[in-house]
Formats: sequence, structure tokens, C-alpha cells
Amino acid sequence: MREIVLDTETTGLEAYGGDRLVEIGCVEMVNRILTGTVFHVYINPERDMPVEAFNVHGLSAEFLSDKPKFKDVADEFLNFIAEDTLVIHNAAFDIGFLNAELDRLGRPAIARDRVVDTLALARRKHPGGGNRLDDLMNRYGIDSSRRVKHGALLDAELLAEVYGELLGGKQASLIGLVEDTSEAPRLVVAARAAHPRPVPLAPRLTAAEAEAHAAFVAGMGEKALWLKYADAPPAEKTGS
Repeated sequence: MREIVLDTETTGLEAYGGDRLVEIGCVEMVNRILTGTVFHVYINPERDMPVEAFNVHGLSAEFLSDKPKFKDVADEFLNFIAEDTLVIHNAAFDIGFLNAELDRLGRPAIARDRVVDTLALARRKHPGGGNRLDDLMNRYGIDSSRRVKHGALLDAELLAEVYGELLGGKQASLIGLVEDTSEAPRLVVAARAAHPRPVPLAPRLTAAEAEAHAAFVAGMGEKALWLKYADAPPAEKTGS
């Protein structure tokens, strides 16, 4: 199962009110495991950068001025996400901006039913608690020291860790892999000796099949390679 954890940065909050995308970051997960494959691009928004947005992500209009426009990266982005599930925190915001950009190009919108919103997952799992990405990282003990400012690729990587925790993650460990130092009673399962069958199973080979096999082996002759090992001492058979 392939999933894409996605985040964006923008010039503001209004996807259809003049604000534009300035960064897209995606990380690929297969069967909930990061593959190391990413998609990351800075985008020229074709407008100025409000100071409020700059203070969030640190991307200036000057830095973005020589970056590709969304129309130049749209195909590469759509090919990367393909038809797979998108995992996004507060998905309405990011999908709103992505679909606004696609709409400007006359391209089909990304369907909402292919999106997993981790904010909704967090609210169900932790009702009444803080469920911003920072709050969830603190709750799950995820290192956020690299997150001096928001960045789409870094936030997608961190969200992938949060997503794993929301689905069970480190909280569910396999029995026996961690030493149990608690004083709680433990279930001990004693090993049982195997008992021989009272009646041996009937052979699965028919007499005709056994005879045919013997004839085949005999037909290989005295130079058959396997005969070199048939009578070899145990050390030679194991190669030790």
C-alpha cells in the first residue's frame, strides 16, 4: 500500500483570495514504512511575500523569484502522487491550495476522498487536547529541534512519524522484544514435547511414482553430479 505524506507552504491563508503555493514537500510510504523517496520543490508565487508568511517559513520573494512556477512542476507533482492516498495535517488547507493551483491550469481537482486528515485522526484519538503538529510531536516524544521554521519537506517527514504514532506506532511493541521489568504477573507457556503419531501417515507417493523416480535416478548414470556428495562425510556436506 503506497501513501504520500504531504505538506505545503503558502503566501497566506486565502487560496482563492490571491495567496499562492510557495513550497510542496512529499515523502513516500509503502506499507506504512518510509522508502526514502521524496518530492520537494520551491515555487515562484508570482507575487510578493507578506511579512506574516515570511515569519512562518522564511521564504522570501527574492529567494523564490528564480524558482519554477506551479505550471512548470504540475505534471511532475501529479505523476509523483499518482492515484495513491495522501496523508495531510489539516488537509482542507493544503488540498484547497493545490486544487486552486490546478484550477488555474484547467486541471482536475484532487478528490477529497483520497485524503487522510491526521488532524481529524488526532481529534478522535485525543479529544480536548492540543492537536497541532507541534502538540502531537511533543505528545509522542518526536524530536522537533530541526523545526526552527516551517518547511514543507521537513514537516512531511515529521508528520509521517506522527501518523505512525496515531495508528499505534511505538506504543505497540512486539511481546518478547523488550525486557519486562514490571512486577505484574506474567503468563508463562511451558514447552510441550512432541508426541509421535499413533498411526503413521500413509505415503503420498504411489508405487508407480516411486518406481518412476528410481528409474529416473538410475538413468543419470555413474557420473551424476549429486553422487559426489551422496556418501560424503557430514563436514563435507555442510561445507564446514
